Amino acid sequence: MKYVSYWHDTAPRFTGAVEGPIEGHYDVAVVGGGFTGLGAARQLAIAGAKVIVLEAETVGFGASGRNGGHLNNGLAHSYLSAKQELGKERAIALYKALDASIDTLEAIIAEEGIDCNFRRAGKLKLASKPKHFEGLARNFEAVHAEVDPDTALLSPQDLAQEIGSPFHGAMLSKKSAMMHMGRYVVGLAEAAKRRGAIIAEKAMVTDVSKSGGRHVLKTAKGSVTADNVLMASGAYTTSNFGYFRRRIMAVGSFIIATRPLTEQEVASTMPGNRTCVNSMNIGNYWRLSPDNRLIFGGRARFSATSDQRSDVRSGAILRDSLTRIFPQLSHVEIDYCWGGLVDITKDRYPRAGFHDGLWYAMGYSGHGAQLATHLGMTIADAILGRPDRNPVKGLEWPAVPGHFGKPWFLPLVGLYYKMLDKVQ
Repeated sequence: MKYVSYWHDTAPRFTGAVEGPIEGHYDVAVVGGGFTGLGAARQLAIAGAKVIVLEAETVGFGASGRNGGHLNNGLAHSYLSAKQELGKERAIALYKALDASIDTLEAIIAEEGIDCNFRRAGKLKLASKPKHFEGLARNFEAVHAEVDPDTALLSPQDLAQEIGSPFHGAMLSKKSAMMHMGRYVVGLAEAAKRRGAIIAEKAMVTDVSKSGGRHVLKTAKGSVTADNVLMASGAYTTSNFGYFRRRIMAVGSFIIATRPLTEQEVASTMPGNRTCVNSMNIGNYWRLSPDNRLIFGGRARFSATSDQRSDVRSGAILRDSLTRIFPQLSHVEIDYCWGGLVDITKDRYPRAGFHDGLWYAMGYSGHGAQLATHLGMTIADAILGRPDRNPVKGLEWPAVPGHFGKPWFLPLVGLYYKMLDKVQ
């Protein structure tokens, strides 16, 4: 078993990072070389801006290369909850931004010729209990009528041709897609560089200050100045950016990938070949990889740590969950086990905008793979003075009470959700 991300291990390396020390002045410095930062950098460079991306590790090292490979439209919440919490107008705008984000990905992949196995697969939100289907049905009726007619409600009988495990019905979101995350992020970096962006790896930002009206960014590879700074570091935001650290909970998300399945094994488990997520509070998500591995993930443990020791413990829990859902795969070997940090806000809505001299886009709360490129481009347009398309502009972003960097309270949250799953 390899304790590395399948997406990292099966993608080419990005070789276009600048060599040696960095220096100079830029129109925009982007902190973070994942989907958000690279999408913004490409957009800025196309417009003629001088832009540098400062990545602490390597391109796609963080959440962009450690996720489950889903590009799901729709919200992390139910649409009905979003309407109640945000109001109908903003709930629709945010839902449509997620739709548009997948269109954006499809267009970039075609325009830049990125080979990343992009495919409109559709997503199944599966009811794990009979009463969960009642909630799915109510949400479907509102979504279908008010914001997304490309949806369907499936009965347990309909699911027989979709998935080889008993569920109590599902909501199908037909716009949802999937792709190879590692190949996409490398392709996006190459496209940004080709358009004129400078990309620096191993360039962690250690300090940001102002001097003469310019931002001064000190990094492990030298210092640069910039007129604008875009924070695109998500769960990997460092402690010197306290405003964001107090508002982002970095939560571990863990994933395993089987060996490639045979045609018969695919037919018995995932004949519909869609992205899937179940309806439990401590839920699981899964899909087939381009080479027919089952990629299966979830919040196996409520931890803010992702290293090999933590990943091993989480991988064992995920294996048990996979076997409960697909007992026919109990004999199948696990080839990959990895983890990563997800940037979660208190209310699980993303945030993007401008605060105290810094632009930002983060807080995707598990829905960043589909939204990040699009929202990065949206903030890039705002920096360029173009019409504002930010669906969360002006949304209040309170700090998480008692949180100053490491979420010590996660085990308590985990116990709470385990209790809910037992009684709901």
